[in-house]
Amino acid sequence: MRGPLQIFLQTATEAADAMLARAAAPYRAVMEARISAPGRLRIAPQDVRTVDATVAEEIYAGYFSFDGKTVSARGRSPFALPPPTAAWRRSLCGFSWLRHLRRDTTARTLVQEFVDSRSFLAEDPALEPAVTARRTLSFLAHSPLLLQSAETSFRENFFTTLATGVKALTRALVWGRARGPDRLLGALAIVEFCICADASADLQSQATKLFVEELERQILRDGGHVGRNPQTALDFLLDLLPLRQLYAARGVNPPQALLGAIDRMIPMLRLLQHGDGALALFNGMGATDPGELATVFTHEAPTPPPLDAPQSGYRRMTAGAAALIIDAGPPPPWEFSRYAHAGALAFEFSLGVERVIVNCGAPSTPLGVPREVARATAAHSTLVIDDHSSCLIAPASGRPRAGIIVSGPTAVSCERRRSEAEETIELSHDGYGRRYGLVHKRKLSLTSDGSTLSGEESLVAGAQTGMASAGEFALRFHLHPNVRATLREDERKVDLLLPSGACLQFEAPVFAPALQESLFFAAPEGGRRTQQIVVRGPASRDTPLRWTLSRVESAQPRDLAEAECETLL
Repeated sequence: MRGPLQIFLQTATEAADAMLARAAAPYRAVMEARISAPGRLRIAPQDVRTVDATVAEEIYAGYFSFDGKTVSARGRSPFALPPPTAAWRRSLCGFSWLRHLRRDTTARTLVQEFVDSRSFLAEDPALEPAVTARRTLSFLAHSPLLLQSAETSFRENFFTTLATGVKALTRALVWGRARGPDRLLGALAIVEFCICADASADLQSQATKLFVEELERQILRDGGHVGRNPQTALDFLLDLLPLRQLYAARGVNPPQALLGAIDRMIPMLRLLQHGDGALALFNGMGATDPGELATVFTHEAPTPPPLDAPQSGYRRMTAGAAALIIDAGPPPPWEFSRYAHAGALAFEFSLGVERVIVNCGAPSTPLGVPREVARATAAHSTLVIDDHSSCLIAPASGRPRAGIIVSGPTAVSCERRRSEAEETIELSHDGYGRRYGLVHKRKLSLTSDGSTLSGEESLVAGAQTGMASAGEFALRFHLHPNVRATLREDERKVDLLLPSGACLQFEAPVFAPALQESLFFAAPEGGRRTQQIVVRGPASRDTPLRWTLSRVESAQPRDLAEAECETLL
């Protein structure tokens, strides 16, 4: 785990980044000086995100619902109202909701109200680089709706606002105010503006160079995003695909880095996808928007998902109808770790279109107590020692490193083996090395017909000497809300019943399993209560814990099969 030396190196890296930013400032300043309000836009990108007519009707009625909060404008400008949360303000001022509107007068009125409310405070979320970039992309994509039949004064204000935002993004990239994923989003917005506004060749070249540098830094060789959040990769794809179309529409060869990134990212999402279409709940992933994922997959011919993403730290096993997706990577670099989870070696398991074992996932609201709870190791289907997470996460209220992962596993290993009877993945992580001097080892085996998943957990002495004595481990298996679990009378086995009528049996012969309440944060309608199987025991070294999850098929739906499940098993 990261100690004082690692924290020192992180601080030194920040200082070095600041020096590089100052050195690049004259170059970027020239770039900023060349950005001016265009007289027109030659082309507009397509917004490929899904449209919801219900959202449009709410906005027409004066209701603005974002990030779990609804505000009634009551005839006033929503930009002049006190925002209930910073997240709500970010969504409002990012203008992604423009895609839902089809009334040009309503859209223009709201944009004009934003332009007229430009007396922003320095800490206004509307000025944050990510919000400015999203607003720029939204204005560009929906410029045909906004500009048709628009008066000259609106057009001039609109183009001036666009250029002002792009200049602000350039400054944010120069001086390091934009960090993590925000840097790529900002660079993407700048290059898209240059293409749509038909900027000079020199300016387009500089913008493209800036964009390619960030794209190559953040999109890994296996197609994952460096922050390890599946949602981040999906969001970027929904922006990169229209950019690729822009280049084609202008008859300009796109950067090879853009084409290569898209080609790698789409298969990566397939690796993380369950049979029901949802993405696995790792490192900030919440409820999957099926429309967005379907949109992305239409840009690539269907292919079997890859099984290994070593740079991103994810592995997949499939057999029959069973699919197993595993987090086999360390935390992302600190700059990208603000929403990452302490879920090393956690896995999710599904049968066909039914998810069985899951992680709790991320709630829809990005901050707050539920978000912090969801990041803890205990919210994942893996082993926990003394209820301490395998990562140390800075408090969300602290600045400037609020929410980043301060320390965590540095050595995560993964080895795959196959035989005719089964496939096995052996993993380990040293996230408990600094505190306890222990390494968690996990072996997962899936039979060739997908009928049995077996595991072996052990704690072994690591390279580091722990500062505390380990007391108890808790091995957690969070269940999807659609799974009904029953503890048998002998208290050694748990029966699981799926909506299709399929029955499974969990068994841990040495330590008795128990059923406890859990929360599933990633449901489309919000958090739902569910259950988890928990196996507890003393955290002694070199004592393996074995468990199995086996399946017995039933052709009966759940209401008929429930009474028979005990007999079948």
